[in-house]
Amino acid sequence: MDTKNALEVAKKIIAGERLTAADNFDFLLNEPLEQIQHGAHLIQKKFCGNHIDLCTIINGKSGHCGENCKYCAQSAAHHTGILEYKFLPAETILAAARANEKAGVNRFSIVTSGRALTGEDFDKAIDAYKLLRENLKIDLCASHGILTAEQFKRLRATGVTSYHHNIETSRRFFPQICTSHTYDDRINTIRLAQAAGFCVCSGGIIGMGENWQDRIDMALELSNLNIQSIPVNALMAVRGTPLENRPPLEPEEILRTVAIFRFINPTANIRLAAGRKLLPDFGASALLNGASASITGDMLTTSGTTIRGDLELLKKLGLTNK
Repeated sequence: MDTKNALEVAKKIIAGERLTAADNFDFLLNEPLEQIQHGAHLIQKKFCGNHIDLCTIINGKSGHCGENCKYCAQSAAHHTGILEYKFLPAETILAAARANEKAGVNRFSIVTSGRALTGEDFDKAIDAYKLLRENLKIDLCASHGILTAEQFKRLRATGVTSYHHNIETSRRFFPQICTSHTYDDRINTIRLAQAAGFCVCSGGIIGMGENWQDRIDMALELSNLNIQSIPVNALMAVRGTPLENRPPLEPEEILRTVAIFRFINPTANIRLAAGRKLLPDFGASALLNGASASITGDMLTTSGTTIRGDLELLKKLGLTNK
């Protein structure tokens, strides 16, 4: 594809063409942010309309994680002072999900720490999802690490429709962030989830020391995997982790990344996640120019937003989650 001008590329994407690793992405890095955002806005308008998908999560099991991901407060390799607890009672999870459904959120996810949820804890998760499906209509998502094909089959049978499993960064940069499992472990998990019938939610974190090519490569990997929900997290450095001294990203860098992800993944929900509070107006510009989804409410790493505040923001921007 001729990639000399963002507006022309946006028009070609709307007409059905797609960016690939063979293309030159310099225009996305060198053109003024306003021009890149305009192109992202047109693509978003075509494929997502005015709809913004809102999701919430509950930390169903906290801490004691044996993995060494450098950004994570829950790794046992770090000393962050977080609250640690075993898998929450199903009724506690139901109460949280019910409140989120009543508030108007589109989907709800249980997230657990650890390489994989197994044994009694996985059984508890299955029971919790069954309880949620019996009592609520909210769409259900899960995030339980590196599961097996059989586990995915059981999980899908409970009515969970989406599975979250980030690739976190590019293949090149991943070993700088985690060595206790591999990039291919994550890719294989995503493919198992897709084979079991899940819509996969997968993205990553920016601001960990990667370069722009790493971000583009991550977006291309997600495109190749046909991921339809892509969380973009801006690192919120946690004291006690190896990345505690990483400076926060500037708003323009986050906004450009969101727009780039829209160009490379035109039909996906590009989802604002951690770091929204680094943006002016809690990401209003991003929601109009590339981001068609957001995590809202009480998060593992807070976005600084509330469900009510986000619904008011969407109304103000002429957007909707209905």
